Amino acid sequence: MRTGRLGTFGGVFTPSILTILGLILFLRLGYVVGAVGLGEALLIILLASTISVLTSISMAAIATNLEVRSGGVYYIISRTLGLPFGGAIGLVLYVAQAISVGFYCVGFAEGIASLAGLEGGYFQQLIAATAVFVMLAIAWFGAEWATRVQYVVMSLLAAALISFGIGALNHWNPATLYENMGPVRDWGDLWIAFAIFFPAVTGFTQGVNMSGDLADPARSIPRGTAMAVGLSIVVYLSVAILLAATLRRSDLVADYGAMKRVAAFAPLIDAGIVAATLSSALASLLGAPRILQSLAKDRVFSWLLPFAEAGPDNNPRRGLILTAGTALAIVALGNLNLIAAVVSMFFVVTYGLLNYATYFEARGKSPSFRPSLRLYRPWISLLGGLFSLGVMLAIDFTSGLVALAVVFAIYQYLRRGAVAARWSDGRRSYNLQLVREHLHEASSRAEHPRDWRPQILAFSDDGVRRGRLLTFASWIEGHCGLSTVIRIIEGKGRYARRARDQAELDLARDLAAMKLTAFPLVVMGPNIDTVVPIAIQSAGVGPTRINTVLVNWPRQQVTDTSAPEYQRFFRNLTVASSLDCNLLIFDSDEAVWQALENTPPAARLIDIWWSDNRTARLMLVLAYLLTRNDPWRHAKIRLIVAAREGEEEALQARAEAVLRHVRIAAEVLVISPSDSQAEAIVQRSTEASIVFLPLGFRRQQFVDWFGNDIARILPRLPTCIMTMAGEEVDLSADPDQGEDSSRAAALDALDDAVRAYAAAERALRKAQDSFEQKAARPKDDETEGEEAGEDTGPSEAVQELDVLRAALINAEGALDEARLNAVELGILLPAEEPEQGPP
Repeated sequence: MRTGRLGTFGGVFTPSILTILGLILFLRLGYVVGAVGLGEALLIILLASTISVLTSISMAAIATNLEVRSGGVYYIISRTLGLPFGGAIGLVLYVAQAISVGFYCVGFAEGIASLAGLEGGYFQQLIAATAVFVMLAIAWFGAEWATRVQYVVMSLLAAALISFGIGALNHWNPATLYENMGPVRDWGDLWIAFAIFFPAVTGFTQGVNMSGDLADPARSIPRGTAMAVGLSIVVYLSVAILLAATLRRSDLVADYGAMKRVAAFAPLIDAGIVAATLSSALASLLGAPRILQSLAKDRVFSWLLPFAEAGPDNNPRRGLILTAGTALAIVALGNLNLIAAVVSMFFVVTYGLLNYATYFEARGKSPSFRPSLRLYRPWISLLGGLFSLGVMLAIDFTSGLVALAVVFAIYQYLRRGAVAARWSDGRRSYNLQLVREHLHEASSRAEHPRDWRPQILAFSDDGVRRGRLLTFASWIEGHCGLSTVIRIIEGKGRYARRARDQAELDLARDLAAMKLTAFPLVVMGPNIDTVVPIAIQSAGVGPTRINTVLVNWPRQQVTDTSAPEYQRFFRNLTVASSLDCNLLIFDSDEAVWQALENTPPAARLIDIWWSDNRTARLMLVLAYLLTRNDPWRHAKIRLIVAAREGEEEALQARAEAVLRHVRIAAEVLVISPSDSQAEAIVQRSTEASIVFLPLGFRRQQFVDWFGNDIARILPRLPTCIMTMAGEEVDLSADPDQGEDSSRAAALDALDDAVRAYAAAERALRKAQDSFEQKAARPKDDETEGEEAGEDTGPSEAVQELDVLRAALINAEGALDEARLNAVELGILLPAEEPEQGPP
């Protein structure tokens, strides 16, 4: 339930317009007009205002899509881009506004000291400090009381502008306006003048910072900000034109207080300057503590917790004291030009991220993004973000980089600190949208062997061994695949559904505890035999369909081949194999796994029992993917090849050629098969960290490469992965081969066949026309041809026609063959005809 009572005019429009119409209007706008001319000055005003207009539209879109609570811009960014970005922007925005209070009070002191003739000494600092205490006293009683004071300040600003407008109209001179219109050669720089003017438009978010005190933020923020930005643009453009039409350029450049020269009542301009500085200071003093309070309530930084408490009407009085103290420190330090430049950049970074946050939310295309601002388009926010970045670097490249570095450092601190967020943001919607688009894009392209990566479905109902299984799955992903861990709940009805829900919670808890990236999946069905083939065929989406099944080797007490559990295990794996899935059976008990973890990474050895077939190539690529992980980065891969006497050198050369061709570093070890092949495996691979063994089926039994019963040798081996390839993994896939290349070649062949047929048809038609013309000649013409010695016999012409007819028949056959090939590859439908072809 909202407790705020401020409306659009007092809560948003007033603080925003009073901050925008500040010192730049009264003391620097004339200099900008004189330095670059009226034409470029108007361009500067419009360019600078572009950021405020675009950002205001973005802010309106967010404000009409969700309830903006206390914190304003910080709240919007944190609820869209997440806690790290929101916390970074919230902290720097608070610091920037707290420092701004001090700067505004220093500006107020300079104006008072100039009017009173108090130059030198500590008079200005005393006046500035007094202003800070006065502003603190006003803000202490709450936003409503401070708003009443702002109405008085607004009246003084309005009176100052009216006084200037009346005086300027009385001094209007078209000749002066014309002289001041164009730029002066070699006089200043457009971007320097832009940098001087730009701070004028950086106050339009002051009203948003009061979001916690608004009765209806969704209505007040868009309307109040739009009115403030629109009115400020009109005021700046009007004052620039009036200055150019009343004062000479040299006067505008030399005298920062040139507005007083033409005002109907000059003291009102001084009052306007004083009012502008105090109003900006008060608006910042009201907004900064509320950002701090919101940061504290969200527990972004634990050391800010004391500032979460508030006084009457949710007034953050502790934050007020800290902000006033920061302002007093700025007053005591005096001239801080570098800090001032960086602080200005903090505001620009904030506007850029506010635009990006809105674009980010819109780009996610979540059904929940339904802003009431119907005219909003995402490109507006993207343009606003890019424009903010460009302006920041163009105004002051060094300060811009410093501001970005500060924000990035805080972001990294929060991201790595893993502070738990207490809200939902737009990142998941954005990522889901990217997944959707990328899956469609990937599905639109034909699958190619070089795109292969492991898509793993890991079956695990054993919570004790699940951690080892999923750790291995994460290793063989090689930072490129995906793993899904599945549990199957047998049964139906309410109790089975409850068991499924509990299993989902258990899986999610286990994955979180192990910090693994597998996706949990729990499937309910009448029995495992029914569910397994359905789960294997349906898991995954589009190009992320499952291609590898990973399971634990059965527990020792069920390795009896006659046991029902063993038979079920064997039966389901044969089903998975029949579905063209790669099979991986993982075996590692607690002691073996502990020994593996205690082995230094540099001392780890991966054994592959090699025979040049698709299972061996799958084992090789999985071993390579293992070495992409830090624990296996320096592990050595060893290919063990069993060769009969006399074949050793040939098999070793062949294995080494394969390794060179696929660009995988490994050692080849050739052994002679002994009478006891099982003993050979145990003796050779005892020292290995992981062993890849080829897997086979024989008479309801799992066997290895030599035909040994795997159940007998596994207890004597280290961590072992029994592997059976269900698909061919091309380790050296040629990008110029594959379905895309075949389709392109077929399309080219079809095009060539169509052209060849058309050429043969034209040649035959031309020959027929020539033959018919000769046949139609008068007999006298033929006699004259014979007297001239020409060969007019029909035999050669007929032979030529026969040759051309045969060429046309051959071209037609080639075209039919090319069309049939195109139909088989899906380029043409069976009934589809090319544009040219035989009738």
